[in-house]
Amino acid sequence: MPRAKNQPAPAPESVEAMIDRRYGFAAGRGRGLAANPVLTAILGRGSCRQFRRQAVPAPLLEAVLAAAQSSGSKSDLQACSVVVLRDRARCRRLAAACASPWLAAAPVLLVFCADMRRHRRTCARHGLPFAQDNLDGWLNACVDAALALQAALIAAEGSGLGGCPVSAVRNALGPVSALLRLPPGVFPLLGLALGYPAAPASVAMRLPPAAVLHEEFYRDCPEAELRAYDARRHAREPIPPAKQKRTELYGRASKCTWSLNVARQLSVTERADLTAFLRARGFNP
Repeated sequence: MPRAKNQPAPAPESVEAMIDRRYGFAAGRGRGLAANPVLTAILGRGSCRQFRRQAVPAPLLEAVLAAAQSSGSKSDLQACSVVVLRDRARCRRLAAACASPWLAAAPVLLVFCADMRRHRRTCARHGLPFAQDNLDGWLNACVDAALALQAALIAAEGSGLGGCPVSAVRNALGPVSALLRLPPGVFPLLGLALGYPAAPASVAMRLPPAAVLHEEFYRDCPEAELRAYDARRHAREPIPPAKQKRTELYGRASKCTWSLNVARQLSVTERADLTAFLRARGFNP
């Protein structure tokens, strides 16, 4: 129902209320803190997988990509490259390779790559050896790419777009690399689907601070905290049968909690071919 002409606008949600919604209980955090656009965008965000048939304006996409390049970078090495896909046929091919049909409807698909090729060429141009072809060098490039994706996502969502990170690009490393014509030394780490949302994104409940935050040193989270989180999340966001993991092994649970679903997923090795793929593509992790 539209707001009456002289009716005052509703008061903005407080930071404390947004934090409580994220955790699913009164956490008592952020009390008295004034909201700002950045906190509001991040605390209220949710992944978007349904997009309107509306193109993302070129200036906006350019700004999002510039935001990606504005993220932190280890030692200013800038070890990230981004492949931008807007051609519908190529987007459909990427969606098929990733076995993620919903990706085909995204107006823009970005693939964030850990790029050590540029470093190798830089060393060669200056007549110096490249001595970072190891696990640490690859990890630095992956962190750069992940930071760039997060910066792009925040910029996109703060500008009215919706987005969702996509790890499924690593489910088909060979086909994805071939489609994007990635040379040796360039690794497709994560995808990012972007577009104008067709439906509001929901705020996913997260683990309580007691499970994630550690003052001064690490402490195991009490099991009671995790059981309470399972109960809260199941009450608000029950996992439907279609999203239960490894049903071919364990069947469908009448009550599938978050921790049970995670345990099911982690009970089977994923992407066991990763190390072999990296070595075949010029990495030496």
